[in-house]
Amino acid sequence: MNTDVVEPDKVGDKSPFAGCAIFITVLAVVVFLIVFSVVVLFRQSNAISKFTDTKPTKVQIESIEDREQELNKIAEKIERFRISVMDGKSAVLELSVNELNLAIATYDAFKEMRGMLKVREITQDRMTFDISFKLNGRPRLAKKEEGGIVASDPRYLNGILITEPSLMNNEVVLKVRDIDVTSGEVAKEFIEQMSPYRIAEKYVGDSDIGKVMATLTQVELAEGVIRFVKVEGEITKDNFTNEEVDQSSHRLFKVLGIAASIFLFFVAIIIFLGLRSKKRQGNSES
Repeated sequence: MNTDVVEPDKVGDKSPFAGCAIFITVLAVVVFLIVFSVVVLFRQSNAISKFTDTKPTKVQIESIEDREQELNKIAEKIERFRISVMDGKSAVLELSVNELNLAIATYDAFKEMRGMLKVREITQDRMTFDISFKLNGRPRLAKKEEGGIVASDPRYLNGILITEPSLMNNEVVLKVRDIDVTSGEVAKEFIEQMSPYRIAEKYVGDSDIGKVMATLTQVELAEGVIRFVKVEGEITKDNFTNEEVDQSSHRLFKVLGIAASIFLFFVAIIIFLGLRSKKRQGNSES
């Protein structure tokens, strides 16, 4: 009886490393993921700083002064389209560059776009915007007046956004084809990560804009105009595939997975060698 009770204690004394192997592994993985995330964050910030600026450029807001007639025409077109769409009928809403910019300058729903984005040109295959997007810069320790522990100085993506409108999950999105800037060349990975640019994400749901978007069957471009199309009886089909949406995130997880696998492989080797050494030591003592 006494031998049975004491024997496990002896084994435990011989192999203390075995008891904490799982804890060491988990701790090592946590530390690795934290360090890896910090390194990726700083590398990303350094890459973004190469094609962004410390100050925004002025994106002109379309003037609405003495343009009541144009504004009334836009409002009537939009309302006719909304009524037809909600009644389930076929309809087309065609808007020019000027009309789009007037809508941004006029309607409260688009006020967040003012000074940040303006339609520059529409052709048969692309839609371009003048942009000044605010981005997070390199992380740093927060100043006293900022609060918190970590903060960053903003960076601004100033340039021309080259896109193609499309439909995705009852939402109008923009496939980002390229971004032209004067301060460098935008990294391909950044462009892929930004696409699709969900310019209308906030309108998805129960809003009037969201209800209309959910019924659209096509978004088309022609010289100088964009067309929002609803075909009666036609089921809405996404023009943006899941592969296009996930391509950049898949690349990130692939890199993270490979790095984590290599790291865990070395951790496993260390643990295996440690256990083997303890086992030999136990055998020699017995």
